[in-house]
Amino acid sequence: MKKITKMNEAAWVIGIIFCALGVCMCTKANFGLSMIAAPPYIFHVWLRDVFPWFTQGTSEYAWQAIILLVACVAMRRFKARYILSFGAAVLSGWALDGWFLLFGGNGAYEDLVLRIVMFVLGELVTTMAVAFIFRTTLPVQIYELVVCELADKFKLDKNKVKLVFDIVMLVLSAVFSFTLTGGFGGFGIGTIVITVINAPLIAMFGKIIDKIFVFDSRFPKLSGKA
Repeated sequence: MKKITKMNEAAWVIGIIFCALGVCMCTKANFGLSMIAAPPYIFHVWLRDVFPWFTQGTSEYAWQAIILLVACVAMRRFKARYILSFGAAVLSGWALDGWFLLFGGNGAYEDLVLRIVMFVLGELVTTMAVAFIFRTTLPVQIYELVVCELADKFKLDKNKVKLVFDIVMLVLSAVFSFTLTGGFGGFGIGTIVITVINAPLIAMFGKIIDKIFVFDSRFPKLSGKA
């Protein structure tokens, strides 16, 4: 089968839109979000009554901005391209709010079967989207950027940095959930399940899409500058 080429830019768009869709679906399932998505959701729940404009999407890119600032202080450096990654985070936040608009808000479903279906589909959609994002050369969101930059700055193995980063986010999710919401707001059994199965699913989808697509760029000069 002939592969579909020039997918670099399309992979970035697919990653941004469908990663947001996956988070939306898992939020509606209410079994707990991933260790990455849980903290901004918790902050959204904590502040939405005081600041009605503080949507889950807004909380998403505000939280990523905080992570970037902390990382810049730790690394003692800042690069102009970090701004592009923040722009990707903002677009992802807008996409997330757009999906919630289509789904009638971010309130959880009540039917157990529907919640299970939404959780499973949401996790599959998210990991597929991440597999696409990993194959683009365009600016990634700040989560991935920070892992790569920390590994480069301190000459560490990227996989080990990613593992530590995920563990830190998992611990923060639990702490924020119980201290700010007084319960399991955004953190639950689903968070643990996602932590365990995320990497294998991303790898599985990566192998599948590599058989179908080639991730070269339609605009190599623009992509290289970005």
